Amino acid sequence: MSPTTDRLWVDHAIQTIEADFNRSADTHLLRVPLPGAPAIALYLKDESTHPSGSLKHRLARSLFLYGLCNGWIGPTTTVIEASSGSTAVSEAYFARMLGLRFIAVMPRSTSAEKIAQIAFYGGESHFVDSPAEMYAESARLAETLGGHYMDQFTYAERATDWRGNNNIAESIFSQMAHEEHPVPAWIVVGAGTGGTSATLGRYIRYRRLPTRLGLADPEASVFHRHLADRRVCTVDCAPSLIEGIGRPRCEPSFVPELIDRADAVPDAGSIAAARVLSRRIGRSCGGSTGTNLWAVAGIVSRMAESGESGSVVTLLCDSGERYRSTHLSDDWLASRAIDIRPAEDAMERFFETGRFDRPTA
Repeated sequence: MSPTTDRLWVDHAIQTIEADFNRSADTHLLRVPLPGAPAIALYLKDESTHPSGSLKHRLARSLFLYGLCNGWIGPTTTVIEASSGSTAVSEAYFARMLGLRFIAVMPRSTSAEKIAQIAFYGGESHFVDSPAEMYAESARLAETLGGHYMDQFTYAERATDWRGNNNIAESIFSQMAHEEHPVPAWIVVGAGTGGTSATLGRYIRYRRLPTRLGLADPEASVFHRHLADRRVCTVDCAPSLIEGIGRPRCEPSFVPELIDRADAVPDAGSIAAARVLSRRIGRSCGGSTGTNLWAVAGIVSRMAESGESGSVVTLLCDSGERYRSTHLSDDWLASRAIDIRPAEDAMERFFETGRFDRPTA
C-alpha cells in the first residue's frame, strides 16, 4: 500500500472515531444523597454509560487517535494491549470499528464477563499468570506479529489533552457549573495507568482551581506506597481483587506530584462500598467505584466533623454487571474467605450519620 493510500485510510479512521464521538452524549453527573452530611454534596460521574461501558472508553479513544496520528496504526496493524479488562473491552470496540485485529493480554483472573465482552467486539484474549507479566508479553506479541503495542500505562497521560478538548476534567467542571458548590472541594479517583488522575490534576492547576485531588488505591497497590516514599516503585504481594486500578509497579503515566491525599482501601471495603452504593442509587457499580467511595467517606467524614460545606466528586467507573461471577457473587467471596459485612455496616452508617469509622481488619 502506498503512503498516499495509507494516509487516506488514516484520515478515514480518524473521521470514523470522531463521528462515533459526535453520536455519543456526555456521561451523567449524578447527585448522591448524604442524609448524615447534608452540608456536603456528593456527585458521581457515571462513566458506565459510554458505548463500551466504562471510564476506559475515553482512554481507548485517545490512544487510538494518538496511535493513528503518530503513524503507529495502519490498515493492517494488529493492535495489542496489556489490560485488566476494561481498557481491552474499549479498545476492542474501536478496533472493530476500524476493522483491525485486536489482542488483549490479561491476567487469567480477569472476570469472565469482561472476557466475553472483548470477544463480543471481535477481540482475542491472551492470558498470563500475573499482572506483572503483561508488559513483556504484550511487547513480545507486537514484535512477533509486526503489530502495535498500545501501552496504555506509558501513553495514558500524554494521549489526552489535559487543558480541555472534551476531557473528563472539563466535563466535570462544566456540569458542576450550576450546582450550589460549583467548584468541588475534592475530586477522588483511582489509578491504574494514572492517566485520569494526571488529566484531572493538570486541569485543576491549569484553571487555577482550589480543588484537591484524592487517590483511592487498593491496599495491594504500589501507588500509595510511592506517595509515602518515592523510593518505593514496585510491590511484591498478591494483587488486588479490584480490577482496573492498583498496580504492582509505579506506571510511567502516574504523576505523584498531582495527588493531594491517598487512601489505601481494603478489597473487602471496595466490594462492600460498591454494593451499598448500588442499593442506594439503584444502579449496579463495579469494585473500583467502591474503592472511590471508601476514600470519599473518609474525606466527607472529616469535612463534616470540621463543619465544612462543599461538594465532592468521584467516578462510577463501570457497571457491577461485569463482576457478576466475582464481586457480586456471595459464593465467590466465601471461597476466598472474604467477609464484607463489617465494611457494609460501616458504609451504611456513613450514609446515615456522616461519620466513617473504618472497621478493624
